[in-house]
Order: sequence, then C-alpha cells, then structure tokens
Amino acid sequence: MALRGPPADRSPAALLQFGVVNLDKPPGPSAHQVAGWVRDMVGDRLAEAGHEPIDRVAHGGTLDPKVTGCLPILLGDAARCARVFDDSVKEYVAVLELHGPAPADLESVLTEFEAPLYQKPPRKSAVRRQRRVREIHDLELLELDGQRGLLRVRCESGTYVRKLCHDLGLALGTGAHMGDLRRTATGTFDDRSLVTMEDLADALAFWAADDDTDPLRDVVAPAERALETLPRVTIAPSAAREVAEGAPVYAPGVLGTAAAPVDGATPEDGELVCCVTPDEAAVCLGTLVGDPEAERGTVVELERVLV
Repeated sequence: MALRGPPADRSPAALLQFGVVNLDKPPGPSAHQVAGWVRDMVGDRLAEAGHEPIDRVAHGGTLDPKVTGCLPILLGDAARCARVFDDSVKEYVAVLELHGPAPADLESVLTEFEAPLYQKPPRKSAVRRQRRVREIHDLELLELDGQRGLLRVRCESGTYVRKLCHDLGLALGTGAHMGDLRRTATGTFDDRSLVTMEDLADALAFWAADDDTDPLRDVVAPAERALETLPRVTIAPSAAREVAEGAPVYAPGVLGTAAAPVDGATPEDGELVCCVTPDEAAVCLGTLVGDPEAERGTVVELERVLV
C-alpha cells in the first residue's frame, strides 16, 4: 500500500482528497449547506480530471445561516479529523444591541462575564436543551456607538453568543439582543487567511483549464494543518502500513515523539496524539497508552485511521 508523501509535495488531486480550506462562510446558507457545495465542487473537478472524487467533507463548528466567517472545511479523508475542532477555542465579533442607553459600568460588567457561565441552548439549536457550562475567555468592548456595542468574544467551543448577549442585557439592566455576528477564529484558523467560495472555484478552474496549481495550493492546505495542536508520535513506514490495516501502534514501530507544532504540548499518557511518518505525513489519530521508548507493547490505540 502506498502512503501519502510529504504534505508539501502532494499532487493537486492528493491535496483535494486530504486537505483543509479555511472558508469564509457567506451569509444565507447553513454551514452544512456550504460544506455540501464544497464537496460537490471539489468532487466534480476531481472526477473531470480522472481522479477519485471525494464523497464526504466535515466542517469545524456549526454556524447559523446569518452568521459569517471562519469555517474550516476538511476534504475527503481529512473529514476523519473533525474531532480536533470539538474543543477548539472560538473567537467572534458581535454587535450587542442594547435596549436602552449604555450604563457607565458596561465594561466592568463585561469583565464579570469572563468566567465559566451556565447556558441553556436556544430552542432553535441542534443539541439537547439542557443547562451546561461554557467558559468565556475574553470579552472586550471594541467600540460603542449609542446603544450599539461591538464586542470581541473569545470562548469555549459550543458557546451561544446570542444567549450571552441576552444575559449581558439582563446584567446591565437595559435588556439586549445580538445583532450581526462573525466568527474570526476557530482554533488555529483565523480571518487572516480566509478563502471565499469564489476563490476556491477560481482555483479549481485554473487547475482544470491551464494546469496551473499555484492558486489551488494558495487556498487548500494539507490536512496536517488542522492537526498542529496535537502532539506527534513518529512511526516507521512499515508500521504505518500495519496501521492502515487496523493494527495499533506497537513499540517496535515507534521512531520518536515530538511536541505539538502550535503550542508545544508534549505527548502524555491518555491524550490524543497524531501519528506521522518521518516525512510528516499523518497516518492516524489515537490515544497514547504506552511508553514510546518501550521495547514492546502497544503505544497508541487507534481512533481514526487517515490513510
């Protein structure tokens, strides 16, 4: 079985079959609809070029139809990596619509909300409506114009900013609701490298018409980009082929470990890790269950095979 080569050296087809797009979601469609459009767009181009089309995609966190902004889309086999976004920190810019004049203590009240908060999902939500705790890491007033405030919200995944705005209104004594909302970051993906649907369509067209792959490589990153928050376990190519058949990672196949590229987190027992070949190609996600320096035994139990 052939393994994927180094992420930077992959063909356009291989990139589209195991890649990630930091999409700028437009207003109107749901996140699910946008992901479906990307799947069909990419799949059609692959099929026209004589390659296996992708049959699935995944996205990095639901956005309501009216909400815009950062929506990472995982293409093809990369959809198996979607769980890496489950705990990713999200960042938003939101308009707080006050129902009365802004009180003098507005900013001090915002500071009090930088904490774990109880939230109950709204009626129109995709999850069970039960009270749960979500943490607000940062809540900053960027601008105030009359009864409208522009907020920057950095929060735990699964936070309802609409509910946060409602609760802020109660605490301020004015009442409030959320106006426009834009997500500016999902984990390590942010609004500095967003790609529009038009950008992706143009890049696919340049590849199909002129065999120009530069625009495509500008808008689609190797799927390993989405795994940069995970510690690494490097395994031998022979071990990677066994993993592809469903075997766990055994000690003789481990070549070494490395900290996560983004935050330097080191592999620890019981944590999720990404197993890679020596050329940095992702092989699987799994749980570290043994000593990587041991001579025998299981080191990583598989959760998702990526080859």
